[in-house]
Amino acid sequence: MAVQWKLREGINLDDATACDVAKIACALKSLSIYTRLAMGSEDAPEDLQTIVDEGLEAMTRVFVW
Repeated sequence: MAVQWKLREGINLDDATACDVAKIACALKSLSIYTRLAMGSEDAPEDLQTIVDEGLEAMTRVFVW
């Protein structure tokens, strides 16, 4: 399986941990897309997009996209 992510310079994680964190990052990206679509729905919490965006910002400090 080809690696789809690259750690930023200065970030030191073992391969297994980096792989797990990358899975979380991919899930956050997917959740971001879903959240943007769901925000048009009245039952979507207003702060959800903010939480997702903060998670994505954290991931950009770890990975090069």
